[in-house]
Amino acid sequence: MAIVRFTKQRQAVLEVVRGSTEHPDAAHVFDAVKQIVPSISLGTVYRSLEALVQEGHLIQVQQPGQATRYDARLEDHAHFMCDACGEVFDVLIELPDLVGLVSAKLEGFGVKEARVEFHGTCRRCKHSN
Repeated sequence: MAIVRFTKQRQAVLEVVRGSTEHPDAAHVFDAVKQIVPSISLGTVYRSLEALVQEGHLIQVQQPGQATRYDARLEDHAHFMCDACGEVFDVLIELPDLVGLVSAKLEGFGVKEARVEFHGTCRRCKHSN
């Protein structure tokens, strides 16, 4: 992989995502980074997010029909995705070694990661119905 410069803009994007527990999308990151680097463009934010994912600093959290969100928590954890409001919550549970289990079952496969997602209704949406 090519070495990419860690610019002031990219550092600001990373810090905004690291400082958020809400799994922000690119628009939210753009609004927050604009307070730090007023001259930044939305395109630069998108390119920075993509580079930070490729370099292993962030992960993408995707839901069908929703904007891609970003997570700076890199240790193993699951996500709960609310089908009503679209919010994403970290689920900090010990996950079994899914990669090892799947690799053992699928001889010759090259499994590199596992993602666990739970879908349903969050507490706020459940109580508002």
